[in-house]
Amino acid sequence: MKGNDTAPSAPGESGLFNRIAVLRAERGIGRQALADAVGVNYQTIGFLERGDYGPSLKLAFEIAEYFGLPVEAIFSTQPLKPLSQQVYANTQSPEKGKS
Repeated sequence: MKGNDTAPSAPGESGLFNRIAVLRAERGIGRQALADAVGVNYQTIGFLERGDYGPSLKLAFEIAEYFGLPVEAIFSTQPLKPLSQQVYANTQSPEKGKS
C-alpha cells in the first residue's frame, strides 16, 4: 500500500485479501510484536500482508483473536471495503429522505 489506504485490486499468490497492515497501523503494533503474539517469524507477517502467503486456519484464528475481530473481518477472498464504509453503510436509516 504505497502511500495510500486503498485495498489492492488483486490478491497476492495466496488468493486472499487481508487487513493486517491496516489493523497494525491503527493500533501502533509492529510486525515483530504481532509475530511474537501469534508465534510466527516477523517475516511471516510481511508475507501475509502482501498476500504472498496464506495463513493456516489456526494462524488466521490467532490473528483474529489478537485483534478482537472475527476472521472474516480480517481475511477475504474478495477485496475488502474500508471498515468505516462497511460500518456506516449498515447504520444509515432506511427512512432517511422519506416524508
